[in-house]
Amino acid sequence: LDPPDSHHLSAATGWLELGDLAEAGAEMAQVAAQFRSHPHVLIIRYEVCAKAGEWIAATEIARTLTQLEPHQPGAWISLAYAVRRKPGGGIPQARAILVQALQAFPKEQIIAYNLACYECQSGDLNAAMSWLEKACTLGDANKIKLMALEDPDLRPLWPDLRKARA
Repeated sequence: LDPPDSHHLSAATGWLELGDLAEAGAEMAQVAAQFRSHPHVLIIRYEVCAKAGEWIAATEIARTLTQLEPHQPGAWISLAYAVRRKPGGGIPQARAILVQALQAFPKEQIIAYNLACYECQSGDLNAAMSWLEKACTLGDANKIKLMALEDPDLRPLWPDLRKARA
């Protein structure tokens, strides 16, 4: 992207970081129409929608990103995240997206981590712990365990995780 569109995108990013969704959206609205389907623009649009809780729009944007950039694991993670939260979506649909993504990105720790969250929320604590252990083998185990101890999705695992850290 060239100016002025790159400036609008940068400004929108700044407004997002400050938590001002209205200003971020206003900046995104100023991006020229022919660039609104550019992956960098879509990523920021997704963030605006996600932070606003507009999960149907976020799902559509993430789905478009998976089509434009299927080699980017973040697009699949965003799609699963939005599908989990959108009306008519849920954990089973989000899990299916990440299981599919795992085939393409078997070494992506955040996919395994999110699968741990989904299994935990579905009540399968053994599967959740297994996915969390896989995430730990793929990434920095200490950081992942600390993150897990703050993640409400993994609250049922907290006692076991605290014992393991002691």
